[in-house]
Amino acid sequence: MNENKRPVSVLAVACLYIFVGTVGFVFHFKELLAGHPDAWGIEITELVALVSGIFLLRGQNWARWLALAWIVFHVALSAFHPLRELAVHVVLCAFIALVLFRPAAGRYFRGAEASL
Repeated sequence: MNENKRPVSVLAVACLYIFVGTVGFVFHFKELLAGHPDAWGIEITELVALVSGIFLLRGQNWARWLALAWIVFHVALSAFHPLRELAVHVVLCAFIALVLFRPAAGRYFRGAEASL
């Protein structure tokens, strides 16, 4: 495990991803059972958020890149939705990128890689 102290901001983002992944998976599971054509893709996307959040807590560097890719994917999807939704996703993306790639977070994630 990482000896560096986990920044509170990284903890918050990780918990957000775990929450969104879990709630989204449970919420959309009925669509999977009903055989909706996009259900598998949605559920996989929710699992990616969950996995990303769990491994952010473990200090895995690849998880912050996965978390960024996940939110960038949502920005791209929201480009086909109302402008307000796009704006919210862009702001969230910028915030998450700032939190996960600032110097304190970098030290935290490098510490986990060094202990492997």
